Amino acid sequence: MYRPTKLYTALTSGEFPVIVSLARHDLDLAKAALDGGAFALKTHLNAYHRATGTTFGTFEQERPFFEELAKLGCPLLVMAGQETVPTAQEMDALADLGFEGFNVYIDHMQPHLLQSRLRPMPALSSTSTPDDIAEIAAVPGCIVEASIMEFGRYRTSMTDADLARYAEIAAAVDVPVIVPSQLKLTPQDGLRLKAVGLAAPLLGAIVTGETPRSMAQALQVWRDL
Repeated sequence: MYRPTKLYTALTSGEFPVIVSLARHDLDLAKAALDGGAFALKTHLNAYHRATGTTFGTFEQERPFFEELAKLGCPLLVMAGQETVPTAQEMDALADLGFEGFNVYIDHMQPHLLQSRLRPMPALSSTSTPDDIAEIAAVPGCIVEASIMEFGRYRTSMTDADLARYAEIAAAVDVPVIVPSQLKLTPQDGLRLKAVGLAAPLLGAIVTGETPRSMAQALQVWRDL
């Protein structure tokens, strides 16, 4: 249904690739992530990003950045939006630029998104139930993003109870599950997540900071996982 890609192969083969979510659309920040060892990059559209306070614009507004980003030649994902999402034509344009997957909370999923060439990566929320998890994982060809932390837990350390929650999700589905850094994940946390069956960490500003220098410093310690 979806083309085989280096990222999906890495997610399903146990490689535990590091994915970086860019705090803002800055080419130097993207290059620092790749230089630091990131396997793939995630960007945003039509969204307010709670962890950084950044607002990301429409496809037309962000397209010049995406065109430059595509020249870097790495796997690309996009958080497609919240109440507003790209049109079918814009999803086609994203695919033409080389984006291979899109991400929205399941409440924001619209039928035309699932008709696009981009692999769906629906996100769980802090209120998702086991039934919700099963429904999301049933989306054909999907990857699941386990965005399960309440906002009050952002930037805190991962606990044994958190690890158990992630492990329970991974065990309940037969699709790759990635863990965004709503918590202040460490490389040691990454090893524990990998050991219980999670497919990849998705490292955002809480771990990487918001500058090329902080990105390079943060990813250095993740390089050898």
